Amino acid sequence: MLINIRTLEVIQGDMPRRALALVLEWAQEHRAELMENWELCTHNQSLKKIHPLT
Repeated sequence: MLINIRTLEVIQGDMPRRALALVLEWAQEHRAELMENWELCTHNQSLKKIHPLT
């Protein structure tokens, strides 16, 4: 599964609708943290932990 962090658009792949809804809900709640980790990754730095969906 490949999802654009900025838009939460599914780019490639599929999964059951319920699972995708949970993934997108979590990503929306943690979008800023995901973007921060993406920036860290592009600079070969350690990623920060992101809490799971509760």
